[in-house]
Amino acid sequence: MHRLGFLALGTAFGLTLSRSGAADYGFVQGMFLLENFQLYGIIGVAVVVTGVGMAAIARRGTAWSGESIRMNVKPFSRDSIVGGALFGVGWAITGMCPGPIFVNLGEGKLYALPALAGALAGAWLHGWWRSRRAG
Repeated sequence: MHRLGFLALGTAFGLTLSRSGAADYGFVQGMFLLENFQLYGIIGVAVVVTGVGMAAIARRGTAWSGESIRMNVKPFSRDSIVGGALFGVGWAITGMCPGPIFVNLGEGKLYALPALAGALAGAWLHGWWRSRRAG
């Protein structure tokens, strides 16, 4: 049953990204060029909704399945700045962050494949780098 719920939420999220313009290259570029401010509002709403949801999860302390949930605050580090900058550059160049990559693929826009390859390569490189630093 949980998988159906996740599928429904993911589908609703993808539809929202698609209909809001968050998965449209020109729309995202307009945001980065400070020509279109609608996505800033969408991102702001997402931050507020996420904050409320995280506060509710923290207060409850358990998942729907009854498993205990503990949230840890990660310390701010130089790695956060480097990672955020790399993420931002990739987002500005491709016009896609991870969610819209899949929305674009679902809409049949094959130009999202290199963005997906880049995201997967970046995730792999991050894991490789962390494992080398930890060892």
